[in-house]
Amino acid sequence: MARIKNIELPKEKRVVIGLTYIYGIGRKLAETICASAKVDPNKKVKDLSTADEAGLRKEVDTHLTEGDLRREVQMNIKTKMEINSYEGTRHKKGLPVHGQRTSRNARTRKGRGKVVANKKKVGK
Repeated sequence: MARIKNIELPKEKRVVIGLTYIYGIGRKLAETICASAKVDPNKKVKDLSTADEAGLRKEVDTHLTEGDLRREVQMNIKTKMEINSYEGTRHKKGLPVHGQRTSRNARTRKGRGKVVANKKKVGK
């Protein structure tokens, strides 16, 4: 049972895919970690030896992942909000930050439609 950075890696998946379950590790970084830890990337997670797991753990610890990375991202957002940059004001308002349209399909950032008090629909 491979457990790295308090994340349980899925047993039936390949090591490269399993490592991507850790926040901050994508496919490319997972391949690099496997190469530097000298672990076969096509090996299943359940077939890893304890030495392989230890090598992977040691190599993953050299990269910024999970809680530390989440904290850094939140601090960057907070800094942008404090200095009132364009992105910071978009974060404050709950609007899309990266230049997407807002006239349609921006519900994922803005949330459900907000009800305005005393506004009635005009009927025919």
